[in-house]
Amino acid sequence: MAAKKAPEKSNVSKDELLKYYREMLLIRRFEEKAGQLYGMGLIGGFCHLYIGQEAVVVGLEACTKDGDKRITSYRDHGHMLACGMAANGVMAELTGRAGGYSKGKGGSMHMFSKERHFYGGHGIVAAQVPLGAGLAFSDWYKGNDNVTFAYFGDGAANQGQVYEAYNMAELWGLPVVFVIENNQYAMGTSMKRATKSVTLYGRGTAYGIPGEQVDGMDVLAVKAAGEKAVEHCRSGQGPYILEMMTYRYRGHSMSDPAKYRTREEVEKIKQEKDCIEHVRDLLTQGGLSSEDELKAIDKEIKEIVNASAEFAKESPEPDLSELWTDIYA
Repeated sequence: MAAKKAPEKSNVSKDELLKYYREMLLIRRFEEKAGQLYGMGLIGGFCHLYIGQEAVVVGLEACTKDGDKRITSYRDHGHMLACGMAANGVMAELTGRAGGYSKGKGGSMHMFSKERHFYGGHGIVAAQVPLGAGLAFSDWYKGNDNVTFAYFGDGAANQGQVYEAYNMAELWGLPVVFVIENNQYAMGTSMKRATKSVTLYGRGTAYGIPGEQVDGMDVLAVKAAGEKAVEHCRSGQGPYILEMMTYRYRGHSMSDPAKYRTREEVEKIKQEKDCIEHVRDLLTQGGLSSEDELKAIDKEIKEIVNASAEFAKESPEPDLSELWTDIYA
């Protein structure tokens, strides 16, 4: 295995790096705790963890302003935390409790927050992509400069509705950033076996949509690309595609043994590309922060996550009357 490359000296401030470190670590520890609760039977149904991909959503949320929207698929807990949703409410929803963001009725894949402009959490592969274009249409129609981030994976990138959404978004000049979280395995099939395309963002060329491929394990690279994409959308130039090259450490879901890749491959990524360790190295080796300071943050994050688990356990289950609320008819 190649030795881990020494980090380059960052021109980013200590406060900014600490912010990214804290936010990525919260997602990592929260997802680890969610995995534990799933193993204990406290979380039912499906549960897809975001461990390894934290830099993508933290870097892009750093480019947002009030009013911007986000929509994603079922690997969504990290997106919720990154946009400011409280760990207590997210964990309570995962465990199906009344204190959750969707009153315990949405679970892992279907929670929302109108206040944080978070529009799901969607279980149908790629369904959120045209919905994201629709959210962007709303802002385009109102004439404001808000941007929508529509996240989907490399597996979803092969769905037809993605390209219908591309066509309409470019035709109408909609302010939407299509974010492909390319973790390279979709549900369990390597991208190399699923497509002959050299890149996924390049498919937007047929519709006239610009884009680029980004190191999704480097939060600073993600933020820089995100700022470029957001400026493109806010200035009325239409949609933009970001293909984030990232990697998930766990299986597709909690029930996936992930036998389609080797343990050595996963360990190599952890050792050489881990997004949290990268920022930790920038802070410590750059002389910006001490190990003790980072340990204090680690301790604080663990307390937040443990408190969210206790909140979830203590929150009551939804009342039976909730069966008749939030339905169409």
